[in-house]
Amino acid sequence: MLSEFENGAPVQQFVSRFRSYSSKFLFFPCLIMSLVFMQWLISIGPYSGYNTPPMYGDFEAQRHWMELTLHTPVSQWYFRDLQWWGLDYPPLTAYVSWFFGIIGHYFFNPEWFADVTSRGFESLELKLFMRSTVIASHLLILVPPLMFYSKWWSRRIPNFVDRNASLIMVLFQPALLLIDHGHFQYNCVMLGLVMYAIANLLKNQYVAATFFFCLALTFKQMALYFAPPIFFYLLGTCVKPKIRFSRFILLSVTVVFTFSLILFPWIYMDYKTLLPQILHRVFPFARGLWEDKVANFWCTLNTVFKIREVFTLHQLQVISLIFTLISILPSCVILFLYPRKRLLALGFASASWGFFLFSFQVHEKSVLLPLLPTSILLCHGNITTKPWIALANNLAVFSLWPLLKKDGLGLQYFTLVLMWNWIGDMVVFSKNVLFRFIQLSFYVGMIVILGIDLFIPPPSRYPDLWVILNVTLSFAGFFTIYLWTLGRLLHISSKLSTDLRNKKEA
Repeated sequence: MLSEFENGAPVQQFVSRFRSYSSKFLFFPCLIMSLVFMQWLISIGPYSGYNTPPMYGDFEAQRHWMELTLHTPVSQWYFRDLQWWGLDYPPLTAYVSWFFGIIGHYFFNPEWFADVTSRGFESLELKLFMRSTVIASHLLILVPPLMFYSKWWSRRIPNFVDRNASLIMVLFQPALLLIDHGHFQYNCVMLGLVMYAIANLLKNQYVAATFFFCLALTFKQMALYFAPPIFFYLLGTCVKPKIRFSRFILLSVTVVFTFSLILFPWIYMDYKTLLPQILHRVFPFARGLWEDKVANFWCTLNTVFKIREVFTLHQLQVISLIFTLISILPSCVILFLYPRKRLLALGFASASWGFFLFSFQVHEKSVLLPLLPTSILLCHGNITTKPWIALANNLAVFSLWPLLKKDGLGLQYFTLVLMWNWIGDMVVFSKNVLFRFIQLSFYVGMIVILGIDLFIPPPSRYPDLWVILNVTLSFAGFFTIYLWTLGRLLHISSKLSTDLRNKKEA
């Protein structure tokens, strides 16, 4: 298998310094220290809502949830002060917020999370504490399963240098680092739990995989992007090569147990009143088809056809559901028919891209979900996939530019994007002439739009024109990536089908 880094990229040169037997044990400590150093460099910059009253931003939302869970009875977590960053994530997020709030309140400074009076509180010490919680979460929850995934696929990339060069590029993907450690969120927790589920699928530990994925769902509802592919994969393992009804029952019990465990306080107190409120807060359909400008089908279509003026909210929900089901159906069917480990990442990627492009209530930051399974394809050691994986990462961080620019993270954006592409020699193109033209066109488009956005003010009549150009190009790119993941999934599954048919005939 050819390496993605056959031309000696800087990341490969870095890893090669640890290839000797006496130095290999130093590689992972140095890698972790480098990752933490990069996270802190990004964290020095501003965050979402910095010094922008009255509502501030995501930083204040996360801080407020620590305050809320610390001073409010559990039964009121999803009822209190809904106008001031009311809790709108599932209970595991609330538990984590409570845990960090306890640490900050009792071990550092109670003023940070004082009831009501701490709203909008900003200080260097609080920023340091909050940033530290994200970095710790990233290292403890996301990094270990990514390392395991890379190691599991190492049999296809036996070379120490090439294998770990791929791991570095996955760990340093710009979009996630900029959103979690710049803008400020805890996406690394949800993505880490999803990766733990995938890691356990690789080990055939289906109950553990189900448990971790349920935890991901109870941390952030956006993990639903992965629910159909993991369901059909697990269902496939229950019926192929023979029907295992006991496994299906065991997995079903695991789902019920995990959700019951997480929701137990609300079930115990008053499930008839409290559970509907949690669902209402977690799935706010009344907010509309999308928020802000997001590079999905509906927001892009709205620039030329005002769909929200033609269809009712309920009609849009039904239409988006139909489009989403159509987009994810092929990958789900393939994972059911061929529950093979080599199809996992591609199946997850294809289905989650379909969700991002066509589902209801999409945020621009949701691109991090399909980007994860797309990025870990680097660990599979196939040189032909690198141009598409690199394009997906560059398009993803490009689509986040309006948000990061608003946050004042321009320096971090350009530094990290340029560094990531340079150390991994990521701006490469497919040998296929058509694919090469498509990839080159998207890179040129991104450079042109960024240049216009930086140096030319938009027309006063169309203040969002540059953002709309960004959204349109990003959607076209994401749809292309979706088609690529689906096409590759179909190609590999057809080869599996042929191999199985030949074995039966033999």
